[in-house]
Amino acid sequence: MVKIVYLSLISLLFIFQITAQHKNLSLKTFEIKNTSIRALEVVNDSTVWFAGSHGKFGRIINSELQIDSLIYNKKLVNFRSIAFNGEYIFILSIENPAILYKINAFVNKKSKPEIVYHENHEKVFYDSMTFFNEQNGLAMGDPTESCISIILTNDGGNSWHKLNCKNIPEIFEGEAAFAASNTNIAVYKNNVWLVTGGKKARIFHSNDSGENWKVYDTPIIQGGKMTGIYCVDFYNENIGIIMGGNWENKSSTNATKALTSDGGKTWKLITNGSIPGYISCVQYVPDTKGKEIVAVSTEGIYFSNNNGNSWARLSAESYYSIRFINKKTAWLSGNNKIAKMNLH
Repeated sequence: MVKIVYLSLISLLFIFQITAQHKNLSLKTFEIKNTSIRALEVVNDSTVWFAGSHGKFGRIINSELQIDSLIYNKKLVNFRSIAFNGEYIFILSIENPAILYKINAFVNKKSKPEIVYHENHEKVFYDSMTFFNEQNGLAMGDPTESCISIILTNDGGNSWHKLNCKNIPEIFEGEAAFAASNTNIAVYKNNVWLVTGGKKARIFHSNDSGENWKVYDTPIIQGGKMTGIYCVDFYNENIGIIMGGNWENKSSTNATKALTSDGGKTWKLITNGSIPGYISCVQYVPDTKGKEIVAVSTEGIYFSNNNGNSWARLSAESYYSIRFINKKTAWLSGNNKIAKMNLH
């Protein structure tokens, strides 16, 4: 049996905060050194969980930060996926072996993570994870065989199984996914959409909680190693948005964003040639009827109030991911930092 070492680096520490004012937003920043944080999960109005590189994960409760670290087989594991099912937090490592941990989200004291899934394969690389409800969850990753990797749970995350490729459309050579912000996945009721990039930029859709799949082409830039779709969000079962671009040419605004009104079957490019360029995470603002959207990347924070048909750059601050608490407040994560954002 491999020994799990659970290190508490900082416990209930109120850390140094920086508040930055911009024209339409304010940012309250928490510094978390030596970690790249691409996975965020809002639990309630006062609590956000996160997972990052160098084994680090933790939560912020009000303004108190708790950081812990995990070592597996004498090695710090790297996380880019996180999910919440109403009771437990799940964090999934990216590299071989893939290790999925289950953690009590509400215990006041430190809760020892439990391993609920383990996968050994030279090609294993998981990109993102989510839950549909308390019992059903899904994680997706790069192909180890002829299809993208999909693992499912139907018992609240206590056990997981990998879906057979016979249920998933075949992947193209050079097509995979980007673990940029834990938003390769979007769910609405029993619908789930997964996005890919590289040689092909496509969207995979299931209407039965991930058991069976269809795939559709998109007009997002593709063909290069770092081109394609980096993130997806859906307002309802029909209206959704995909964004991405070329990581090797982040300023390019060519074919970086598209909308669908038929559940992902067809897509139309929007504001082609205009900002934003490369985007790693996009989210619909809650309670705005799909009109307001925020997108983030290393290039800044962008906002649209007309369904994505035009955009304004609100800040040059660099972030990887964003999750909303409500229409005015969100959490963002980046390199060595997490920030709480208030929109004005």
